Amino acid sequence: MIRNGFFSFIALTLLPLGAAAQNNAADLGTRLLQDSAIKNAVAAIRAAEPQTLEDQVRLCEVEAPPFKETKRGVLFAQMLREAGLTNIRTDSVGNVLGELTGAQPRPHLVFAAHLDTVFPEGTDVAVKKDGPVMRGPGIGDDCRGLAVVLAVARTMVKSGIKTPGTITFVGNVGEEGLGDLRGVKHLFNEGMKGRIDRFVSIDGTGLGITNVAVGSLRYRVTFKGPGGHSFGAFGLSNPVHALGRAVATISNFDVPREPKTTFNVGRIGGGTSVNSIPFEAWMEVDMRSSDAASLQALDARFNKAVDDAVRDEDARWNQRVLSVDKALVGNRPAGQTSSNSPIVQAAVSVTRALGLPVSLDEGSTDSNYPMSLGIPAITIDGGGRGTDAHALSEMFDSTDSWKGAERALLLAIALAQP
Repeated sequence: MIRNGFFSFIALTLLPLGAAAQNNAADLGTRLLQDSAIKNAVAAIRAAEPQTLEDQVRLCEVEAPPFKETKRGVLFAQMLREAGLTNIRTDSVGNVLGELTGAQPRPHLVFAAHLDTVFPEGTDVAVKKDGPVMRGPGIGDDCRGLAVVLAVARTMVKSGIKTPGTITFVGNVGEEGLGDLRGVKHLFNEGMKGRIDRFVSIDGTGLGITNVAVGSLRYRVTFKGPGGHSFGAFGLSNPVHALGRAVATISNFDVPREPKTTFNVGRIGGGTSVNSIPFEAWMEVDMRSSDAASLQALDARFNKAVDDAVRDEDARWNQRVLSVDKALVGNRPAGQTSSNSPIVQAAVSVTRALGLPVSLDEGSTDSNYPMSLGIPAITIDGGGRGTDAHALSEMFDSTDSWKGAERALLLAIALAQP
């Protein structure tokens, strides 16, 4: 904390994070809380929860549709600056970054939440309040995460906590929909390549810890043919019929329950009029699994179903006029960070030290990508309780939501230790 103009340097007399997490995981969080500066900072972030909730609303009332996160990014950069971070910048893909410099450049922790939502441009993003309940598109996913990132940064600056390692706080683009994790992919492949030692994303509500990455493959499949009049050209192979054949086959796939493996045809379209044989039809397909081999097997079956649909539709009319384009528009790798790894054990330890329930979960988040690279990564929930994510009726109940902010702060301090 700040005392007489001097900063308190937090270099705990702990084992290095790796050894501590593996050999002394049970009391890592407890040891952190024995430091008076950290204990005071945890109390401060709890007391500041009203400000965190105000930030959550403020951010959410600036729209951030897919691939158009700029307006919210500008606001987030301003708020990082107001929080007291340094080296505020926006990179070439739209990620917003700010630093809390440690005594050394390493270990380098990235603490992130995503700027984007699933909602299109023009969506009414006004937040409605009813006591502790707030309703609005994206209020939990991921306006809560962004607000907690800001709260952690602000609290560490105000408390004068200076860690051995450096923390970069990030509002990243491209987590939702067809964004295909472009924000974090840029961080790891270009913007901060080779400089990230640990990665934590804050995404959604509750108090879970996600250490298993559900991988996904997303396709936009376009069937094409010559098209023609529905009466005059009857007998011509029909792209919509081919699409229907493919959907019928996909809908009958048997997939493993464990590891959970799923498929979904989420959108379809095409055609020009009811009395025309279409020249084009398209569908968007999502397939997921936490197991890379299961996802690969499902992908092979999907590709065969699409190819067979084209062949069978042409064979129905004794023609060879249809073609198909299978564009891979999303590829989130499956993977996991072991429950015995130092970063997961650190998260478990600080969660227990605060008297919170421990839940190790699986999900599809920004952490998928660093996990696939072998970089220690997890996603944590931001606190509170939410329902109706990705719906216009999305709800966030702020009752005891400060618990998520406390846990995030303590974890950031823990992971900035050597």
